[in-house]
Amino acid sequence: MYRPADILEVTRPVVPLVDLQPDMGDIRAEVLAGLAGRPRSLPSKLFYDESGSRLFERITAQPEYYQTRTEIGLLQRHATEIARRLGPGADLIEYGSGSSVKTRLLLEALEVRRYIPIDISRWSLVSAARRLMVEFPELVVAPVVADYTQPVALPAELEGANRIGFFPGGTIGNFVPEEAEQFLSRFATTLGRGGRLLIGVDLKKEPNRLHAAYNDAQGVTAAFNRNILHRMNRELEADFDVSRWDHYAFYNPLLGRIEMHLLAAGRQVVHVAGRRFVFDLGEGIHTENSYKYTPEGFAALARRGGMAVETVWVDDERLFSVQLLRVAS
Repeated sequence: MYRPADILEVTRPVVPLVDLQPDMGDIRAEVLAGLAGRPRSLPSKLFYDESGSRLFERITAQPEYYQTRTEIGLLQRHATEIARRLGPGADLIEYGSGSSVKTRLLLEALEVRRYIPIDISRWSLVSAARRLMVEFPELVVAPVVADYTQPVALPAELEGANRIGFFPGGTIGNFVPEEAEQFLSRFATTLGRGGRLLIGVDLKKEPNRLHAAYNDAQGVTAAFNRNILHRMNRELEADFDVSRWDHYAFYNPLLGRIEMHLLAAGRQVVHVAGRRFVFDLGEGIHTENSYKYTPEGFAALARRGGMAVETVWVDDERLFSVQLLRVAS
């Protein structure tokens, strides 16, 4: 049961944080390589500083953004069955935990021994971990700040534990299929033989529905996209005039993905970490992908990543799925 907000603010427990945040020098090199490439690109991990994390939470509340409310509805509807299938006493490992809203639904349904959230956003991770430590005082919470797209060494005490992975939000769609396979393969290694992964997978649907979800009327997604330039100005000695960049998101039916770009609203010269870049009018920077799958297509991808689909839960409109995978023998 949730604790009142005033109790949460008064207690504010100390969070036992493991900090494996990527070195800024490595991120700088990745940014410079992406901007020098053709097409130009930026790593989407840059979205999630404190400002970006707050903006993303606002995106999930927009009426056009069906993903979050649909996934929460599926987890609420099938919580009892999910708990029966996963069983008691496991360690729950979540990649990209964010605010952990969906995690609360699992923690209330499951008998979890330890919860290990892993996220690149320190602000989101600490805020969520502190709140969960108060709401679930018997639960061991061990957050890790890390780039989960790379191999992550988990705490030694997890060796030999029964592990359940949780990867909600359709975030698997941010990887190109080859990277998604590699990610699932690494997750399978982390979970171990017989381990399970509960994962949110966004489904293919009518393109106009997708377009609206990434171009909300309030412009929150546009602000989220531009925030990556604000962050580079703050942290990478960049001098982007953010007002001269337009948010552009569209569905690419040939690749089955939403693409997010920033388009230059005029010719401009930008400096980043001492490097000079020239952008022509309309030239873009590719900031994120979000692949959409059919259930059959994702099952094939999971197999290539060393996992087998056990169960698929889909909403009545077939917008989104929550899937239970098992690490193959």
